[in-house]
Amino acid sequence: MIIQPKIRGFICTTAHPEGCAANVRDQIAHVKSQPSLANAPKNVLVIGSSTGYGLASRIVPAFGGGAKTIGVFFEKPGTDRKTGSAGWYNTAAFEAEAKKEGLYARSFNGDAFSNEMKAQVIDAIKRDLGQVDMVIYSLASPRRTDPADGETYKSCLKPIGASFTQKTVNTDKAEVEMITIEPATDEEIAHTTKVMGGEDWELWMNALADAGVLADGARTIAYSYIGPELTFPVYTNGTIGRAKEHLEQSAARLNAKFGSDTAWVSVNKALVTQASSAIPVVPLYISLLYKEMKKRGNHEGCIEQIHRLFADRLSSSNVPVDEKGRIRIDDWEMQNDVQATVAKLWEEVSTENLSEISDFAGYQSEFLRLFGFGIGGVDYNAETDPVRETSAEE
Repeated sequence: MIIQPKIRGFICTTAHPEGCAANVRDQIAHVKSQPSLANAPKNVLVIGSSTGYGLASRIVPAFGGGAKTIGVFFEKPGTDRKTGSAGWYNTAAFEAEAKKEGLYARSFNGDAFSNEMKAQVIDAIKRDLGQVDMVIYSLASPRRTDPADGETYKSCLKPIGASFTQKTVNTDKAEVEMITIEPATDEEIAHTTKVMGGEDWELWMNALADAGVLADGARTIAYSYIGPELTFPVYTNGTIGRAKEHLEQSAARLNAKFGSDTAWVSVNKALVTQASSAIPVVPLYISLLYKEMKKRGNHEGCIEQIHRLFADRLSSSNVPVDEKGRIRIDDWEMQNDVQATVAKLWEEVSTENLSEISDFAGYQSEFLRLFGFGIGGVDYNAETDPVRETSAEE
């Protein structure tokens, strides 16, 4: 079939296998162009490994340090009549490139929150690797079924305590408009923490440890975001922020149990991902941020961010952290002069000057790239097979 993008709001319902493969190869090429990682992990488990930061977290140790990797995700394969999800095609491409390099790569597709998935992955580690020395937790899910009580919890993006009104960009119409978001209920706050907090991260680490598949000195990282004050009400001080506080508490508990310097929360830069595209206000902020950081020459995508995490932070025996013990690779984004410029542009931005004072075009381009579209060297008018094979077990 000939595959074209079909966009509905912040979702693209199609994905292009050749485009996704080209995107993965571009990321691999970046990693291979850099010096080999110092103190690279050998056996890496990435929970949430198929897109964005999670995908980059599988590419970097594999192609930067020769690591064997296991990836866990929830994606849809293609059929004769319908495309698969971008994450499925990303994984197929990653595995194909890993095979060329002689790198071990095994994948599991299903509910990462379930006890069954944990057991399957642990069995694979025992059989194939023995132990893992790095666990990356990069899940971004709208819902979670708690294996303890069988209840399904749903996360939400809402402020806490009061409604929030702010500018946003209608990405379909390229129009700047105001949006008002009503505050979350106590139940919504609790549910969001159950989904997006650190409970499942702790369950994974405890299950791995109990099974004896965590190597001595194994390290684990979970990802977070803080962002500028203008997004605080809907993010950092909202339901997701409350969940991220729980994530930091989970890191502290893991360090208390397994030893200091075992678990970190890494605060990453604002980037176009399938998760960030769904957050009101954030796409407009990203468009303004991209403009400024590209002007300064220090703009990074997911692969550059995660390579810097491994090369400049995790390679050190004394990992640099902030006053709360968090790794900060959002440091260039959060420089005072960068934030001052973005804040000034925020006051000025309107539908009429959106394309002039922001990089909304760059935002749109990056959004399409997530699904394999708009990538050089790919013939989007050619017929392509939407069915691609991976090693993924369900």
